[in-house]
Amino acid sequence: MAAVTDQQMASRREKVVRRFALTDAVFHAVSRASAVLVLVLLGGVAVSLFVGSWDALSKFGFSFLVTESWNPVKENFGAAAPIYGTIVTSAIAILIAVPIGIGIAIFLTELCPRPLRRPIGIAIELLAGIPSIIYGIWGLFVFAPFIQTKVQPFVIDFFHGVPILSSLFAGPPYGIGLLTSSLILAIMVLPFISSITKDVFDTVPSVLKESAYGIGCTTWEVMKNVVVPYTRVGIMGGVMLGLGRALGETMAVTFVIGNAHRISASLFAPSTTISATIANEFTEADGEMYTSSLIALGLILFIITFIILAIARYMLMRIESKKGA
Repeated sequence: MAAVTDQQMASRREKVVRRFALTDAVFHAVSRASAVLVLVLLGGVAVSLFVGSWDALSKFGFSFLVTESWNPVKENFGAAAPIYGTIVTSAIAILIAVPIGIGIAIFLTELCPRPLRRPIGIAIELLAGIPSIIYGIWGLFVFAPFIQTKVQPFVIDFFHGVPILSSLFAGPPYGIGLLTSSLILAIMVLPFISSITKDVFDTVPSVLKESAYGIGCTTWEVMKNVVVPYTRVGIMGGVMLGLGRALGETMAVTFVIGNAHRISASLFAPSTTISATIANEFTEADGEMYTSSLIALGLILFIITFIILAIARYMLMRIESKKGA
């Protein structure tokens, strides 16, 4: 009787082991298929953009990247102005949003009264869910007039005659332009950076912070020497996520950047970005060369985003390797 029971138990264990092995194999196959599907989709997007932009790239060559002219009538196209606008607006937005976002995260995790932490945190996260067209409408009808009447005249007068800065903040105060779109982008990416930074700050073990406080460190010293070094990989990930959002933002920038295909040293001057140019002109593009040039802009944005994210990933790997060493 005991031998039969042992045999039944062994059979049950064998069935359970086979079921676990089958479940694990299915999970492994599904996970691998999902990863391969993403790579296939990315490859398909890259190939379709390259094929669609071939006419423009073969005609203009490298000059397409460095030419400022954008003339649909004469079919003379250059991507220098949209590339310049995309990089400048994204860079300024990140320079503004990163310190403010990290400051908000520090306040919410270390300084804010505990009953207010959750409501303020939820309010900041909700800002990330507002559609970009709402930011664009608000920027055009509220923010741009404020910049035009209150900020730009003061800044132009303040830096008048100062080398470099007088050129950087020059020209008639239109309200819309590179600086206004950069500020709108900074407001849009701020919730992503602050929320992710706050979440990674919360992962710091309490014993580390309590030990630092125990030896007499101030809050600033705890953040600088304990919290930020412990979470720098997560902070970098939040910054890269915000940068990716800024590079690809379309509608909000289209409303407030002025949509002018020219490069100006002044941050107050109207300009354009790659995504804004595509959104404005793709439905009106007449002719294969015009359409191909717009698709070439999309390919350039794809490559810029890929390069920046690859650099970010390399930096994260360097940080992790140094941390491990």
